[in-house]
Amino acid sequence: MIAKHVPAKGGSKSSFAKLVKYMIAPLSKYERVGTVTVTNCHSDCVTDAMLEVLNTQAQNIRSKADKTYHLIVSFRSGDLPDAVVLQAVEKRICAVLGFADHQRISAVHHDTDHLHVHIAINKVHPTRHTMNEPFNAYFKLGQICAKLEAEFAIERDNHTATKLHGESLAKDMERNTNVESLLGWVQRECSERMHGAETWAELHQLLSENGLEIRERGNGLVILSDSGFTVKASSVGREFSKSSLERRLGVFVRPVDDQVSRSTSKGYSKRPKPAGVDTIELFARYTTHQQQAGSRTDAWSQAVSRKKWLIEDAKRTARLKRAVIKSMTRSALVKKILYKATSKTLQTAIREINNNYRYERQEIYKKFQRRSWTDWLQTEAMRGDEEALRVLRARPILGAMKGNTLHGPANRGERSCKVHKDSVTKSGTIIYIAGNCAIRDDGHRLLISRGSDPAGLAAALQMAAARYGRLISVNGTTTFKGQIAAAAASANLDICFDDKALELRRQQLVVISTRKGKPDGHYSNSKSEQTDRRRVGGSGRAAACASARSRARAGPGAIHAVSGKSHFGKIGQAPPPESRNGMRELSEFGLVHVTQGSEVLLPGHVPDHMEHEGSQSDYELRRNSGRSRLLEPSDASHAPECGKPNIARVGAAPPPESRDRLRALSGLTTMVIGIPDKGSPIPASDVLRPTISPAGKYVFEREQKRLNGFDIPKHSEYSFLKGGVFSYAGIRVVEGQALVLLRHEDEINVLEIDKATASKLKRKSLGQQLSVSATGAVTAKGRGR
Repeated sequence: MIAKHVPAKGGSKSSFAKLVKYMIAPLSKYERVGTVTVTNCHSDCVTDAMLEVLNTQAQNIRSKADKTYHLIVSFRSGDLPDAVVLQAVEKRICAVLGFADHQRISAVHHDTDHLHVHIAINKVHPTRHTMNEPFNAYFKLGQICAKLEAEFAIERDNHTATKLHGESLAKDMERNTNVESLLGWVQRECSERMHGAETWAELHQLLSENGLEIRERGNGLVILSDSGFTVKASSVGREFSKSSLERRLGVFVRPVDDQVSRSTSKGYSKRPKPAGVDTIELFARYTTHQQQAGSRTDAWSQAVSRKKWLIEDAKRTARLKRAVIKSMTRSALVKKILYKATSKTLQTAIREINNNYRYERQEIYKKFQRRSWTDWLQTEAMRGDEEALRVLRARPILGAMKGNTLHGPANRGERSCKVHKDSVTKSGTIIYIAGNCAIRDDGHRLLISRGSDPAGLAAALQMAAARYGRLISVNGTTTFKGQIAAAAASANLDICFDDKALELRRQQLVVISTRKGKPDGHYSNSKSEQTDRRRVGGSGRAAACASARSRARAGPGAIHAVSGKSHFGKIGQAPPPESRNGMRELSEFGLVHVTQGSEVLLPGHVPDHMEHEGSQSDYELRRNSGRSRLLEPSDASHAPECGKPNIARVGAAPPPESRDRLRALSGLTTMVIGIPDKGSPIPASDVLRPTISPAGKYVFEREQKRLNGFDIPKHSEYSFLKGGVFSYAGIRVVEGQALVLLRHEDEINVLEIDKATASKLKRKSLGQQLSVSATGAVTAKGRGR
């Protein structure tokens, strides 16, 4: 971890508002700005807090120094501390610098190889209005960073200064731009031979052979290259300072041109650092682009001339219109209206011309913008240039990606995918966005850096399969591995994991999802059985019912007329035991007890995926519709406890008329739903009036609006068989019942929740991920505001 103060460039004063706008700006990237925190301000809104800070800075009129302190806290590649650690680190660092009570705004950025936090601090105290300038901040930041690394188990960095300031700046430039500096080139090409020089003439000759020259400047010496770049001699090494050289070689002697032979083939020029990749052609294209940047002024001048000509043309047209109006023999009122319309048309035309000019100026700036070598490579790699991406990835990496990763034994290289490419980092890591997941690809592995959306995980697995083949290796937390297995099973991907336990889990989830997808809770391993169902009546539940009816009509031992299968009963005969009681939930029980006659289910009739063996009375297998009830005969007995028909106390055996409900449905009275017609013999008390839950009413109302043409996503009641991760879409209240809206892809699921859960969810931001269990329990996931 490194904490660094970034002063304003060029000696000018920084602007707190511009700094905050840069910190929270997405810059056309999805994966850039993370958590934004406002501290010691009355408002949590960034815009309001920014105005509050500017007002506080205006209260101090005595100080002429910079009133904004820009601090960056950066972590090593692969080190991803959570939000709690980041907040604690920010608080401790600001307290060490004396800014514990000062107003500040921080933003976490994820668009680079190193997670980093920008902190904009108001140096003016909010109540005393005094300025605080940290003393010896460099050493204080080094000490607190070392302490925080040990306390929070953060990967350690070097906090001891071992280089001079100029040398550090040169190294930073080389690391950011990947272009060799003059200082680095002199150290690599000339420093060893400079140590062996015994006279000033020998030193001058050595430097001249490399296209360099040493001169006096001020109280010291500088080394000048033929291309015009200079560097302090003492920055190359302390032994090359003026005092050290004069102590060794005597008083400084200027070089004599007649005695020094200059080299014309060897010398320093700006070129990429050697990294084992041929960059000659790419660097030539980059040089051409930089030369074209000089024509930006000419393009701007042409745009200004074009704008002036268009405005003058619009004014000329308006003058002609006014002349025509003046010559018209109309009333004064009509002329006044026409004059006003002409003026309005002219103003609209000028406004449009100015808007087009501003847009054209921005496009010219983007086209001719000067970029460093690395920035230009990033732009080209984003456009799909494989060679530029290869040069970026050839740079030395300070740390490999760690965390929740996917990789494989065989790498087939980059493969085209439909996942959105968000950006490219300076080390060649491509950041993809799939759903709510951010996927990082460094050429060797895929890292799921943020989010755990099932759709995003499925997209990451598809990318891994295209890149590494069917065999995938998964590294990360236990929770992540479980989510990956669930995503692979739900998406039915043709992959397998090298981890045996994870592969077994994936296979189990595939079997479970296959069973859930089958109608009536049954499934068949026979392809001929599935073919028979499709022939009889299509697929799904209708096909299964049609197949069962056909087998019942054919009679035992008969051959079906369509499918050619045996064991079909004749028309009108009762179905065999294995074909009865075929409702959806019967598959949950191991054995069904049939009380009539001697008919029983044999072990072969029970599906092989049953888990609980044992006898269950079939009157408990009746489906609870929730919205309808069967009317019992009017002379039915009433329970003494509740006064309702056919309701006995808890634990008592059911009465005879309530047994065998699945088989004796023909003996029940008429069931009427809704309002009967006039003159109906059925009493109003026996009419079944459907009851709709609050969630059902809300879904019905939204679906009606959607069908009427409103731009509303599809709504449906939440199914407790689903579970998983959803996106929070809001809270609604219907008839006093709180409802939570859960978004999954393009569909809204409506779930009834209690008041306590609704109160907690009201504090969550829209779009935040929520985890819903099979029982309907809702918990928040991911980072909050």
